[in-house]
Amino acid sequence: MSQNTTKESLSPKAKKTIKIVFLTLFLDLVGFSIIFPMFPALAKYYLLNDADNWFLKAIFGQIENLTNAGGVDMNSVVLFGGALGALYSLLQFFAAPIWGSLSDRYGRKPMLLVSLAGLLVSYILWIFSGSFTLLILSRFIGGIMGGNLSVATATIADVTTPKTRSRGMAFVGIAFALGFIFGPAIGGALTIVDPTEHFPSLVSLGVNPFSYPALLAAILTLINIISIMIQFEETLDKENTSQRVMNPLELFRPLAIREVNLTNYSYFLFISAFSGMEFTLTFLAVDRFQFTSMDNAYMFVFIGVLIALVQGGFVRRRASDIGEKKVASLGLLFLIPGLSFIAFASNTFLLYLGLFFLAVGSAMAVPTLTSLVSLYTPSNSQGQSLGIFRSLGSLGRVIGPIAASLIYWNFGSKIPYIFGAIFMLFPVLVLAKIKQTPQHNESIN
Repeated sequence: MSQNTTKESLSPKAKKTIKIVFLTLFLDLVGFSIIFPMFPALAKYYLLNDADNWFLKAIFGQIENLTNAGGVDMNSVVLFGGALGALYSLLQFFAAPIWGSLSDRYGRKPMLLVSLAGLLVSYILWIFSGSFTLLILSRFIGGIMGGNLSVATATIADVTTPKTRSRGMAFVGIAFALGFIFGPAIGGALTIVDPTEHFPSLVSLGVNPFSYPALLAAILTLINIISIMIQFEETLDKENTSQRVMNPLELFRPLAIREVNLTNYSYFLFISAFSGMEFTLTFLAVDRFQFTSMDNAYMFVFIGVLIALVQGGFVRRRASDIGEKKVASLGLLFLIPGLSFIAFASNTFLLYLGLFFLAVGSAMAVPTLTSLVSLYTPSNSQGQSLGIFRSLGSLGRVIGPIAASLIYWNFGSKIPYIFGAIFMLFPVLVLAKIKQTPQHNESIN
């Protein structure tokens, strides 16, 4: 690597755009992750208070038949969490490439505003989701309209060069990490306060114990919309505007670039295994260690701080020098001991040791895999390519939670993590098939 390559810095336009995108993603992720520590409590609330709901029975079939027990136990709660998470991710699987391609055609700013407006509607519905039907509708709209991530990453690609791409994508990861620090912490704290006790007259309107977190998510999204309207400048070059026919089925056809396809497959396998851990972690903590919503929030704060430190201190500064492929592979390997420690954790020390490896590994893998896709993709297809990348991640978040929840229900909390640790070898092997790093393949860009 030459000295000039090492010292290349972000342009003033890139720095300004990245700051705005950073704030956008941070506010979005705070609103999105507020729900994470309350999944067990949320599941129990609806299973106890709206057990006859048609949608709830459709998800489980018959809860009593699945668990072979009357009433609600932790196994049924885990299945609930997996199903609810899978619904949101399934919708994003279909929506992400569409949003990405629409942003290639009509611009990043309009698509950011439309997707955020949809998220605002979904959070407002959540405020009044006293019934499970409204919660499902809220998650449905949120999943369909959750296209801002693929658009935001395409925006970063617009304003960075191949040499600075990893640095720009690292800021996306840092925004994620900080969002996952503040979101779960705020969500855990707000669950202590029950709005139904403060405003009992509003219960008939659907106000529920989780309305305060939903209200805050809605306020943050509104702030996000105003910020984009005032500060964001369009980054899509008109010369690179896509004129493809908008056939949604065509969006899932792989691009004719081998390295992009291999990276996408690796990311899909990684997310399939990793998301199973994500969606069962809070249930394991409640089941095995009797964690409260606040205890779960502390876990996410710990993970978020580590991710922010690794992505801000290591990935942002060193990934392009070492090579995105090497950093991603090392990150994926770090996940194996992390999942193993959690599988056999008999105390909170081993649990947090496992979380350490998971946080460090994911902090290294996610931004560098994103960079690999972006670096190998032509400039006029960034939105589509990154949309497909995010869409495959969403598909992984459909398969992972359902598989992990079913394994958890059948075999207990240990086996899903052992299986995940073994399965994590597959994305490493797929990534190893990439023959060269993007820094040596400038012609693609």
